[in-house]
Amino acid sequence: MQRFKQKKIIFSLLGIFTPLALTTSKVNASSFGAEIFCNMRDSGNDHRSSWEAAYTYIKKQKGGIFKVSPKQAASQITETVIREREKFSFCIEYLNNLHPDRKLQRELQKERKKKEKEAKDRENKRRELDEYNDEFTEETNERYGY
Repeated sequence: MQRFKQKKIIFSLLGIFTPLALTTSKVNASSFGAEIFCNMRDSGNDHRSSWEAAYTYIKKQKGGIFKVSPKQAASQITETVIREREKFSFCIEYLNNLHPDRKLQRELQKERKKKEKEAKDRENKRRELDEYNDEFTEETNERYGY
């Protein structure tokens, strides 16, 4: 009975302290991920390379079974920059690239698909006309060829 109580206490303490340890690493990872992103952008690097470096670091630090999605990592970086405004005051202008306008992206993608379809239709019509024209030889096209 005494042994069961000891195990119960140990497991309950583990249950309390484990989430605290995991949250601390998440905060540190996102904080350093924000530092990586902001410093790289401030140094003149483009968005893509800065984002990939920060995202890779955050994913690697998270560990565990579940991986961090790009959306979650972008939110973590944004939260860190906003929370520590004094430290990352130079980085606020770069946050808009982390959360692109989804509606605009969908419209651009629809427009691109529409243009591709129109180009494909034009190509098909051109092929049909070429096939139709190939049916007529010069003999049948000759006006006075009786």
